[in-house]
Amino acid sequence: MSDSWPRRRLLAILRGASEPLDAQELARITGQHVTTVRFHLDVLTKESLVRQFQQPPRGRGRPRIGYSAVQRSVGYQELAQVLADQLGLDPRRRSEAAVAAGRAWGGRLDAGDHPVESLEDARDLTLTLLSELGFAPERDPAAEDDDHVLIRMTACPLRELARTHSEVVCGVHLGLIREVLDRNGARGEVNVRLHPFVEPELCLTRLENMARRNQENRETASVPVGAEQGGTEPPLTPPLLGRVAPQLRNADPNVAKQSAQQW
Repeated sequence: MSDSWPRRRLLAILRGASEPLDAQELARITGQHVTTVRFHLDVLTKESLVRQFQQPPRGRGRPRIGYSAVQRSVGYQELAQVLADQLGLDPRRRSEAAVAAGRAWGGRLDAGDHPVESLEDARDLTLTLLSELGFAPERDPAAEDDDHVLIRMTACPLRELARTHSEVVCGVHLGLIREVLDRNGARGEVNVRLHPFVEPELCLTRLENMARRNQENRETASVPVGAEQGGTEPPLTPPLLGRVAPQLRNADPNVAKQSAQQW
């Protein structure tokens, strides 16, 4: 199964789902043909990685077959819960500790040699990393330009814990991504931000070209105040809110506010 990206993605989606999903639903999520999805589900079932469930039909017809990921034998969710509870009560300190832990994890991870010389390199490395960790990432080309990349995370191995301890779970993942990118040459060139739960089952990873932003800031700083059109200096836009993706515009404002404070 490890050599099959479509099956790894299906398994990641099922692990992050709150209820069994049938082949039609998985085909809609992944964009694959339903026959192809059924083939991969059959393989995952034979490998005892997913389990089948009979579900009531939609309207008339035969019962549907739903699929759910088999839970790991080790209680990672429970262990993560215990560790999260040991980081204290202050959310900011918990977040800082989590990011530091994620960086330590990234320092130990064998991420291979993938030199990051552009924002596209950072995007591709991040997609590979998130895929291997079970996040079922997807590019969002509509939100990409020379300075920004948006990656949709449609699954999360610790999603339920993240709902109550986002500053810990997302902090670890943020630190991990930053460390892996920095180790491959992106330090000071690419900034990483996470936006948890912009939708109930969707989180976002945002990559920003810091080299160009730093150059623009230097050029702005060299222009005398009042020299711009209209006689006033344009306000600098906070990094997180500068180019809000379409998914964030309709998100829960409390979640967006929390994200801005944390990341």
